Amino acid sequence: MAVSTTQAIWRSGGGDQTRTAYCGTGLMVAEFYISGASANSVAVQVSSADSSPVILPAGAVVVQINALCAATGGTTPTFDMGWIGYTDTSASDDNGLVAAAVATTGKLVINFASATAGDDLNTIISATQMVKITGGGTTGDAPTGGSISGQILYYVTDPYLGQQNV
Repeated sequence: MAVSTTQAIWRSGGGDQTRTAYCGTGLMVAEFYISGASANSVAVQVSSADSSPVILPAGAVVVQINALCAATGGTTPTFDMGWIGYTDTSASDDNGLVAAAVATTGKLVINFASATAGDDLNTIISATQMVKITGGGTTGDAPTGGSISGQILYYVTDPYLGQQNV
């Protein structure tokens, strides 16, 4: 199957030829993998076989994280997910996306209504730079093995706020 990449912000007016419809923003998905033995603030990787970091573009808004939590060890092991600036590494938030979620729960959906949602979920992470997603066991009762993997659902903010721009 062919693969295509674009630098554009995806949006659609749904075929409205009159150019009146609000252009919605396309939702994207990034795969992630965290070794259960990772300390917090380590760059998450794309998969167990691909250690490339997960880097989201400037203007990204994470709306949901689907996680398969199969970590082991510890009494009640928990994990965080956050981010660090790609160029300005002084900008960061270790638990900006997920704050102390149980790492052994099996299937877990984290959105803005979840008790473990970080304070950067459903907001623009950084309008000025790309961000590297971080994650790992929380301080105190971190997992010692297994893994946490899943998908990060996000979109890139539309500078025209859905309005036609030609």
